[in-house]
Amino acid sequence: MITALVLLPLIGALFVCAARPHQARGFALGFNAITAVLAGMLWWNFDPTASGLQFVERHPWIPSIGAEYLLGVDGLSLLLLLLTSLIFPFALLAQRASGGFCALMLVTQSALFGTFTAQNFVLWFLFYEMSLVPSFLLIKIWGGEKRDRAATKFFLYTFLGSVAMLLAFLGIYFARGTFDFAELANLGKTGLLTGNIAWFAFAGIFLGLAVKVPLFPFHTWLPDAYETAPTGASMVLTGVLSKMGVYGFIRLLLPLFPNEIKIIGPWLLGLAVCSIIFASLAAWAQRDLKRMVAYLSINHLGYCLLGLFAISATTTGTGADMQAALSGVFLQIFNHGLTAAALFYYVGLLEQRRGARGINDFGGLMQRTPLLCGWMSVAMFSSLGLPGLNGFIGEFLIFKGSFAVAAAFTAVAVFGLLFTAIVFLRAMQALFSGPLAESCSTFPDLMRSEKFVIVPVTLLMFAVGIAPQFLFNIFNSTVVQMARLFA
Repeated sequence: MITALVLLPLIGALFVCAARPHQARGFALGFNAITAVLAGMLWWNFDPTASGLQFVERHPWIPSIGAEYLLGVDGLSLLLLLLTSLIFPFALLAQRASGGFCALMLVTQSALFGTFTAQNFVLWFLFYEMSLVPSFLLIKIWGGEKRDRAATKFFLYTFLGSVAMLLAFLGIYFARGTFDFAELANLGKTGLLTGNIAWFAFAGIFLGLAVKVPLFPFHTWLPDAYETAPTGASMVLTGVLSKMGVYGFIRLLLPLFPNEIKIIGPWLLGLAVCSIIFASLAAWAQRDLKRMVAYLSINHLGYCLLGLFAISATTTGTGADMQAALSGVFLQIFNHGLTAAALFYYVGLLEQRRGARGINDFGGLMQRTPLLCGWMSVAMFSSLGLPGLNGFIGEFLIFKGSFAVAAAFTAVAVFGLLFTAIVFLRAMQALFSGPLAESCSTFPDLMRSEKFVIVPVTLLMFAVGIAPQFLFNIFNSTVVQMARLFA
């Protein structure tokens, strides 16, 4: 079933390429619907009480180098599969799309499904790199101004990080003779490598993942890429692609190098706090709405890394603290993907109506488009962590777990919440309040097709914020298992 989930988007891409231009998005949405059904079937048949991988598919592939075709799903993988299945149709509905655009989006989706289910490094790395080319082309071909520079910067940063990670894993393979994630995690408990080789391998994997998240100071490619990319591509980049880096930290770096992480733990926590504080301050300084949301994306992913580094880099704290922080990280991964994609969608709607997206290009929109302003406000409040919406519970659990083990770093990180609130309140005041700008006097309010996209996503934000247990049930056993591993 996992193989079908990975291959269906690729088959869909071929159908889209062969279809007429006006049918391309319909075909892409149809294949997205099928993959969503498959992801739902995995969820339905998933045993939330069992630890370890489920639906495992294991076949010989390249025995001479220890590469296997090994796919499997645990709670974290399933959560990301569901997020991917949700974000892609949302992104395809965000704009009119040509056949080439839809085909590249489907290839990206296939790569993401493979990345979140592969359990052997060679196979995982192929899927990981497979996402780079279509993402580059989406920015390069359909991006806005300065798309050449932004696409090249995105490609170079990500590619160089991937090369560093590949070299690190080659060193691990020559020393240990395996690419299997589970075997490497077991070896990591007693020390995967020794001496300088361990630090070189750690640095290579860390660099590749830090660029992908991105973590400060490896983040400079992100604002340009997100600002320039078309709306649908921006939604995928922030909603799902950035989660590959966080997933890699959880699946690779933390289990393989627990001793190294404890040694440089304060430095890692410092980088996470810098991502939270500096990104929110940078968002405060922006006048372009897309760049503002891009910097806030870095800020919110910083909370995930704060929780991960807090529980893995310290020796204090109870098992309950570790489980709270990990649960918060998992939930924040899902919530950020949903909320950030929604914010980029709203910015795209404003840009379609105005032809610009600067904060000062709007004013008094509440008088003209009350529905658009109301629904957009919900996404903003979700992003700043208002109780009752999906953004609150994940951040609350991260802070609850992190305060117990890294109180000083967590206390500084709390200021990021304040700065984020200021950013959104300033944006809401500039966009929605005051006299109606003359350039906005003919704006249409939400159209029926836009409501069909916005309403389900917003209701899901409320559902997760009020009754998140249906998501906790997916990954509770995985959280317990990982907490024991990190302890």
